[in-house]
Amino acid sequence: MSHFNNVNVKKEANIYFDGKVTSRTVEFNDGTRKTLGIMLPGEYTFSTAEKEIMDIFSGEFELKLPNETAFVTMSGPCSFEVDANSAFDIKVNKVTDYCCSYL
Repeated sequence: MSHFNNVNVKKEANIYFDGKVTSRTVEFNDGTRKTLGIMLPGEYTFSTAEKEIMDIFSGEFELKLPNETAFVTMSGPCSFEVDANSAFDIKVNKVTDYCCSYL
């Protein structure tokens, strides 16, 4: 899906890691939400409250999911899932464009 119809977008940006990761929240009529964002090169740890699906449209990064011991090199387009109440580590090598879906 290349675009969303009939949604509300929060104007205020979600800004993390001194502005190196930003996103906007998109709310759907059925109550679900997603964030659309950009990650600049750097190393980040993200905690999750809900289960998430990360769709990566472009970029290059290394990912370490919960309970994994090593980073895996990935590039967009791709996707990965992260369980609720966990955390994942990501080393962004090239600007990465993403959509995070909260389940």
